[in-house]
Amino acid sequence: MNSGIDLQGSFIQTLTDLGLSSEAAKALWIPIPMTLVLIASVVGVLVTVWLERKISAAAQQRIGPEYAGPLGVLQPVADGLKLVFKEDIIPAQADPWLFTLGPVLVVIPVILSYLIIPFGQNLLITDLDIGIFLWISISSIAPIGLLMAGYSSNNKYSLLGGLRAAAQSISYEIPLALSVLAVVMMSNSLSTIDIVQQQSGYGILGWNIWRQPIGFAIFWIAALAECERLPFDLPEAEEELVAGYQTEYAGMRFGLFYVGSYINLVLSALVVAILYLGGWE
Repeated sequence: MNSGIDLQGSFIQTLTDLGLSSEAAKALWIPIPMTLVLIASVVGVLVTVWLERKISAAAQQRIGPEYAGPLGVLQPVADGLKLVFKEDIIPAQADPWLFTLGPVLVVIPVILSYLIIPFGQNLLITDLDIGIFLWISISSIAPIGLLMAGYSSNNKYSLLGGLRAAAQSISYEIPLALSVLAVVMMSNSLSTIDIVQQQSGYGILGWNIWRQPIGFAIFWIAALAECERLPFDLPEAEEELVAGYQTEYAGMRFGLFYVGSYINLVLSALVVAILYLGGWE
């Protein structure tokens, strides 16, 4: 039994000893791991944004963010606060319901995918027997949100960006799923815990990257395409589509796209580590 279950049992037992019913104690426990995952993913976004800016600046022989905190570490926080307080605008001819629902459908599936990520041998929210299948299924919802955002903006550039995003995501999901299927067949399980434990026998030599080097390359390329990172940034294509499906978005609605993109980037890195790099091993 892992310590996550022990913590849950201790928490419920403590509240029960204080006079609460076991059902109420269980209900109070449910939001705690969800909140922790949300906080961890947002912190991961802030760190990733800062690293991306500093590494890009170093590669281009410039300084990058420097004045908001030491070495500019508070610049992502400043950007986030700006998006929170920025005026939220809905175009006059846009569909307000779809316009609002699009960013939500992009962010929520990515956050839900963290439920199956084992951060350590005893650090996970839930050990599902179909964890990998659940991740692939949930990730297929995001293209619907992108297409919805592009269509509802009533902007030709947004519509083209949404169509490109949906087409790209659907196209690269097929090789991504096939590369994952190879790992699943080797592990004989869809559980992320079982996949990591299957790689633990011979130390670094037991990692799946040595058994599936081509699958690792395919997965990494497909993951970059799913995250719309260079050179797979056609849905945004600032040179021709202004900003793609994000063109008409401002304020926190744009912030959801922004956060969702980087949360997905961190998630992809975690999944790569679990499938091919031995997980917590």
